[in-house]
Amino acid sequence: MSLAHTTVLLWAWGSLQAFEIVEKENIFQKTPCPAFLIFDNAAYLADMSFELPCHCKPEEVSAVVWYYQKHLGSSHTKVLTDFDGRVLTEAAQVRVGSDMLVRFSIRMFSLLVFRAQPEDSGLYFCGTRKGDYFYAYDVDIQSNKGMVATFKDKGQEPSEDEHRGSLHVFTTFWEWTPCDRCGVRGEQWRIGLCYLQSPDLSPRYRKTLPDVVSCGSRAVPRRLRDASRDHTPELMVQSCLVPCEKVTTRKGMLAIFDYVSKVGSRPWVPQVPIQFHQQRLGHGLIISCPGARPEHAVAWDKGDQHLYRTEYLKGVSRSMRVFIDHGNQLHIRFTQLSDRGIYYCWRQGVRVAGFRLAVTSQGHYQFSFSDPETRSALQLILLGYLLITAVFVTIHLCRCCCYLFRCCPNFSP
Repeated sequence: MSLAHTTVLLWAWGSLQAFEIVEKENIFQKTPCPAFLIFDNAAYLADMSFELPCHCKPEEVSAVVWYYQKHLGSSHTKVLTDFDGRVLTEAAQVRVGSDMLVRFSIRMFSLLVFRAQPEDSGLYFCGTRKGDYFYAYDVDIQSNKGMVATFKDKGQEPSEDEHRGSLHVFTTFWEWTPCDRCGVRGEQWRIGLCYLQSPDLSPRYRKTLPDVVSCGSRAVPRRLRDASRDHTPELMVQSCLVPCEKVTTRKGMLAIFDYVSKVGSRPWVPQVPIQFHQQRLGHGLIISCPGARPEHAVAWDKGDQHLYRTEYLKGVSRSMRVFIDHGNQLHIRFTQLSDRGIYYCWRQGVRVAGFRLAVTSQGHYQFSFSDPETRSALQLILLGYLLITAVFVTIHLCRCCCYLFRCCPNFSP
């Protein structure tokens, strides 16, 4: 009994130790704020969303205020807060061309900017409502207009580095995206942004490498910034092939239920949500993939046709009526009757949505037998007609049999 009691006490003590509550470490107690404000350099491509964490602040400060200046020492400063640090904006609510004050959010002392534009480039300060600054960023939003595309399958190489005396201009590439499709040939790409190296940079800006910052940084003197203006961001594309994840088959009663549900289903059931859109003939159209960002691997299909970037990327040809821009959106400059069909969207290698496009002429909708839902409706109508005909014929055959064999009474007057 003594041994049993000892075992129980040890087990109870171990359980209490296992469920001990550990207080979360406060990073602000171990990260002192710099005595002299220094700006961290960060570069992004236009239409991207990014987060700027406030890495340090006094412990007694419970809410931070974010400030924005176009240039250091500018008299015009934007206040990006409601002075309580509780501004919340959802990315789905942000539209292209929205004002900067609508495209930001503050969460846990961090500043989130949605769909950033080149005019958002500048200096961002984390501080208090009294104007005390703790941490600062030098943000460079590079435009995707004139972006150079390089296709590795065609043997193309990225742009060469530029050397102009002590100035070195080059492209820094991000990591490759995942394959945008599975089971078939897909594509993957990586974004390259403009960077430069020079000993003439301002020492007040923090660099990842010695004397290296993005081309649009405020640490770059105006004369050097003008010299690197022609070096645009780049996009490198290559083919890829990855298998799709296998769907696990269920056993027992679940397998029987799946079989019965498939047998009883309608002739055509979409595998992804399908959104219907009706477009006037000759008008332009832009389709966006739900939940996709410019840095995501996004692909487009029209039915069984794969719209590869090697043929449909913006800038490949000057006379493109249907193309994919650098923000992963599908553009149709002026719709034709041949554009009718279902456009599928892939995101990060998974097909996530479909858009059924109907083209109308003078306000009248024109049905197409190539539309699977139209074919399904016609099949249901034909099946109903055949069922009613079969019932009608069966009833009259029964009445005829009853009359011939005198098994039924005569209902005639």
